[in-house]
Amino acid sequence: MSHTPSGYPAKPATILDVAAAAGVSRQTVTRAMNDMPGIKEATRQRVQKLAQELGYTPSRFAKGLVQGARTSVGLAIPDLTNPYFPAFASSVVELATLRGWHVVVDDYGHGGRSGLDAVEHLAPQVDAVIGYLGGYANQAQSVLGRRPLIVLDETPGGAAGSINFDYQHAARVAVDQLTDSKRQHIAYLEARSASESGEPAPCTVRGKAVAGRLDELGASWSLIVAEETAEAARKAAAAFLQDHPETDGFLAFNDLMAAGVLKALSGSGRRVPGDCAVIGMDGIPLGELLSPQLSTMALDLREVGRTAVELLDGLLSGEVNPGSQSSRKTLKHRLVVRETT
Repeated sequence: MSHTPSGYPAKPATILDVAAAAGVSRQTVTRAMNDMPGIKEATRQRVQKLAQELGYTPSRFAKGLVQGARTSVGLAIPDLTNPYFPAFASSVVELATLRGWHVVVDDYGHGGRSGLDAVEHLAPQVDAVIGYLGGYANQAQSVLGRRPLIVLDETPGGAAGSINFDYQHAARVAVDQLTDSKRQHIAYLEARSASESGEPAPCTVRGKAVAGRLDELGASWSLIVAEETAEAARKAAAAFLQDHPETDGFLAFNDLMAAGVLKALSGSGRRVPGDCAVIGMDGIPLGELLSPQLSTMALDLREVGRTAVELLDGLLSGEVNPGSQSSRKTLKHRLVVRETT
């Protein structure tokens, strides 16, 4: 039998939990949390501090803005211009709405904001958060206190729940697809922001998995890096192909970058897959709209959204213990062969 790790509650904190911890009435907590008159300033500050430690925030619905209580869920997304994230967000919103939940979306990938900034913005409005936070799991869970946080595609740390992906499996299947088709000079296009310094090896989890499989097979391969956009990928691939015309296989960090690779290959007069095969990763709808249609290591994005919503439902109901083995989910990609391999 699993147990609840230290620091996690069996259920979210309520106004009565705060009142009991502070030794005051429920009405006093209401006054303190809403900056109403009738209590001492020292009491107000003490109650607000305890509420933060317990992870209690009065919902905007509970304040009478909406009739009746509803679960409010924050969804932290790094970049809605990347087609992967709208597809994921759409699944979460649809499945959460079927449960009667309200979803608040924060698209934080603008103006230098981080996943932690998104959680801090969402915290006063929501009962839980689901998000791609980019490495801020511990800090974000601290902001939420005892309210559940589900992080995706990062080390879970202290987060109540997590969903990760088996990149070792994805890398093995994708690399083997190229080597089995006799591709002898493979390039891997890694995602890296312009602010990061150059490195001789991949820096992402999926990049390290790809490199590991290529090295394991003794394959001849090269690393290219670019920002995570189709245009940056196109430029990087075009420059690489000028110096390495023998390249006959490309693996890309994701489908968006693979689209840039296809454009670079077309611009250089190379036939796909005759002269060079291309495989992306993630399986976003964009891949079917490209010409030729993109082969990819695909995630079922509806399954990702469903897993997140079902896990959150379990955490909120107490059926899943935060930080337990059952709160840590791992999903696998599958190879979708289309016209680029």
